[in-house]
Amino acid sequence: MAGWPSEIPIRILVANKYTSIPAAFRKLGTSEHSKNQKRGRLLDSFIEGPINVKEINSLYITDIPYGRIFAIDQTTKNWSLVIEYDGEPNGLAWHPQRKEIIIADFKGGILALDPTTKAIKPVMTRFNGERFKGPNDVIVDRSGAIIFTDQGMTGLQDPTGRVYRLHQDGRMDVLLRNCPSPNGLVLNKDETILFIAMTRDNSVWHVPLYPDSSAQRTGRFSSYYGLGGPDGMTTDMEGNIFVAHSTLGIVYVHKSTGEPLAKIISAEGKGTTNLTWGGPTQKVLFITESESGTVLAIDWHCSVWLGGVSESI
Repeated sequence: MAGWPSEIPIRILVANKYTSIPAAFRKLGTSEHSKNQKRGRLLDSFIEGPINVKEINSLYITDIPYGRIFAIDQTTKNWSLVIEYDGEPNGLAWHPQRKEIIIADFKGGILALDPTTKAIKPVMTRFNGERFKGPNDVIVDRSGAIIFTDQGMTGLQDPTGRVYRLHQDGRMDVLLRNCPSPNGLVLNKDETILFIAMTRDNSVWHVPLYPDSSAQRTGRFSSYYGLGGPDGMTTDMEGNIFVAHSTLGIVYVHKSTGEPLAKIISAEGKGTTNLTWGGPTQKVLFITESESGTVLAIDWHCSVWLGGVSESI
């Protein structure tokens, strides 16, 4: 198993069902997403992009094929439809300065949602006049800059995905231009290193960020196996890196050095796509299992690091 040495002892943990999308919200059919990315397979949902907005005690979840964003009350586990629109929302991030949820939308670019009014508006739909390939995931750093992956249909056959950073003043950095399917991303504590899941390369890249806004000496942090690849990512107070694998039903946990620390196994299905932190003390890891429309949960020994990740502060 490339990148996951079997001789290193690791913890094996299981994430169990927390809640699943109610029958009333399941709508079996096809969409542009299912035709283009799932080879026409019928889907009743495909949940992704969870974030915790602590101020209102809710998890927000996207449903890509049907352009929906749901809120899940963490006390009652009740689901409510926040918005349904003509889009393909994937990753979400809370923007503390704007008090808005930032959406990486495959069709619409980077959008912003006001969780109170439920109004949605574009943040950026083009760069230098050119439309994006199809944004996938997004985070917000301490300065309020929005960092997002533009994946589209890229892969090893077409390694032209990009990673962008949009500053509060409107400046835009192209951090990477040669990415085979850039997906989830997370920063280290001092925001000098960006970790990016390259799904079709089945790896996570380690990207040092420099004061001149450039990215240099990019390397491979970890490698995996399987038909899909690494998807959503997060980190914790200790600096451990959590990587959801989209087809193995596993969240891999690495130390900041890259060494394996733990495997978190899904009790429901293999489509572990993304993850976020929540619970009263921010020590519960929530994981989306997209094939079954289930949110998994597991208690962790330390809390989330609330900086440079797509969590509520």
